[in-house]
Amino acid sequence: MRKLAVLLLFVAVSAGAQTVTLLHFSDYHSQAVPFYGERGPDQGGIARAIQYLRREKSRGALVFSGGDTINKGSPAWSDKYGCAEWPWLNGIVDAMAFGNHDADYGLETFEKCRASVRYPILSANTPGFARYVVLKAKGKKIGVFALAGSDFTRLVHVAGLTFGDPVAAAREVVRDLREKEHADAIVMIGHEQAEDDYALARAVPGINLIFGSHSHLERDLTQIPGTSTWFISPFQYLSFISRVEMTFNRNAISIRGGLVPVDSKMKADPAIAKKVGAMQRELEREQPDLFTPIAKLDAPLMTTDLANRTLEIMREVASANFAMSTVSSYRRPLPSGTITMELLRAAMPYDNEIVVCTMSGAEFKRLLEENQRRDGSDSELFIAGKAVIVDDRTYRVAATDYVANIAYRDFFKCDVEKTGKKVRDEFRKRL
Repeated sequence: MRKLAVLLLFVAVSAGAQTVTLLHFSDYHSQAVPFYGERGPDQGGIARAIQYLRREKSRGALVFSGGDTINKGSPAWSDKYGCAEWPWLNGIVDAMAFGNHDADYGLETFEKCRASVRYPILSANTPGFARYVVLKAKGKKIGVFALAGSDFTRLVHVAGLTFGDPVAAAREVVRDLREKEHADAIVMIGHEQAEDDYALARAVPGINLIFGSHSHLERDLTQIPGTSTWFISPFQYLSFISRVEMTFNRNAISIRGGLVPVDSKMKADPAIAKKVGAMQRELEREQPDLFTPIAKLDAPLMTTDLANRTLEIMREVASANFAMSTVSSYRRPLPSGTITMELLRAAMPYDNEIVVCTMSGAEFKRLLEENQRRDGSDSELFIAGKAVIVDDRTYRVAATDYVANIAYRDFFKCDVEKTGKKVRDEFRKRL
């Protein structure tokens, strides 16, 4: 009889549980057309993602974008069509985080893009943006906010945009969501480095879930050590969609989920696929130089191999002991077969120059220590060179101008020597 009573109690509690599904993608960067990625050919594609997201939305899911939906300069799609896809997500996306690339074309253009959508664009520490939104699902109130990462001040140079302290903003938002809005759960949807996401969870208790974004990490659902906050990150370019289920059972929340691949197994929305195909053909007609063959590869060149080969070229060009470039400089592998300039730009999207700094071994070691601290960050470094580092010796260190002038500028205390040579151009010469 006692066992029966326990069973009946369990059934009664379970019957009152409610599960809310949350979906999130990030760092789309105008990659509308399926591409060759780390898992092989035919990955991503906005028509596939929209079909999946719309279906899940009709079943009650909440859908979020982590920002960085465009990318000035590469791909060519972004320069021609800008934010054309933003309104395609009306009625699907519930909120979007403001990313560091979303105002690449200036504040006036961004405001036109914002006016084209019905979903709010959030950034709790950026004046002019909503700090948060409260959404209702299955009778539960989900508080959702976003942050401009601590690096926005050096990455975003757009007149009219300023950025406050993200941790202080998050504390205020979490307090308001708990005490004023009485949210049942709190979710952060972007847009900062993963290391800052982890630090935020430790500094600001009360965040149930953080959707990773800015670091472009492929990371399955995991609990951040020392906290009750969960973290999941869907990589980039719509390679994956994060899917998380929050189950509310009285005062407890259980969280489970994983990454959903966006690939040829996922059906595409026919109307969007037709539109994307027509837009891509128009782009290729207008800019044929970008789609003309420039080389042929016998085998794919994966992202890490691409980085290593490029760094050796940088060392050669600069006659340097070491060469370094951020992980973010290499975004996609190159497939086997015909290579076009647009494929090369997709793999290496930034027009970085090779520069040289002569520094002591002790200075170089401090830079390497900083790189270890940034493990898993978008600004983590790929480094080439095998010399033994001695503190009182000097070394020629080749780097991209982004590394020397922005990402690690505090460690380049030399008169930076410009070579006048661009990283991507030097790699292309050797294809």
